[in-house]
Amino acid sequence: MKKLISAVMFAVFLNTGCWAKQDNFDQRLFDLSRENELMMSQVLPDFKKSRIILVGEHHTNKKHHRAQLRVIQTLNDAGLQVAIGLEMFRNESQPALDQWVSGDIDEKSFEKIYYDNWNFPWSAYRKIFEYSRDHKIPMIGLNVPREITRKVSRNGFKSLSQKQKGKISEVSCIVDQEYMNYIRKAFGGHGHDQLNFIYFCEAQLVWDSAMAVYTLDYLKKNPNSIVVILTGTGHAQKGAVPRQIRARSGLPFAVILPEIPGSIDAETITSKDADYIMLDMD
Repeated sequence: MKKLISAVMFAVFLNTGCWAKQDNFDQRLFDLSRENELMMSQVLPDFKKSRIILVGEHHTNKKHHRAQLRVIQTLNDAGLQVAIGLEMFRNESQPALDQWVSGDIDEKSFEKIYYDNWNFPWSAYRKIFEYSRDHKIPMIGLNVPREITRKVSRNGFKSLSQKQKGKISEVSCIVDQEYMNYIRKAFGGHGHDQLNFIYFCEAQLVWDSAMAVYTLDYLKKNPNSIVVILTGTGHAQKGAVPRQIRARSGLPFAVILPEIPGSIDAETITSKDADYIMLDMD
């Protein structure tokens, strides 16, 4: 029996050690402007010059989330004042995020709030949230209520009341050709008529604008912080959230995307889309 217990404990220790090794791994990156490979530790001086770092993901890909965690760990280990911006949480759920970080809510209760905000598995994001809680790293809800984007995608931005617009009331939602071209490239074709496609673009613009506005709001109140935004690759690229940040602020930012062969790699995107590609995410 003692041998069995020892074997189980060793297996748990080994598994934990593997996770630690993976999470602290010095991530390989491809620098799109220099067109060469670097280690994340080599890029750290450039990261320190940024106030916002957007790290893209495919929501169900755990490798992407492990790579996101490595970015957060690298910055935190360097002694920077890090905060984590989340596409996955509505801004109105900020009190729950604060409770999580402070340890004032248990995981089971928080998980219910998580699923009220996001439809993808908690297990995919759990280690990021645990790291945030363990190291007291603030988490920021950047999204808008889903009924807002749903209404805009069906009836356009003009259908929102002033109250529904809230902090994004200054968004003109003028969808220019450049943005429509970007949406087609980032999210694929849209199977409806031109008017509905414009509404779809407006909904994405609301999403992008809200994440930019809430991030900049946080940085105004916390001027020494650096915010790592976790969001889908379509929102992370420079034509989306970064474009809205640039329209509102001169704060420096960086964009990191996961390598997705044939979709996001050194052959398919350039420094106009992102700054770095994460390589070898196993």
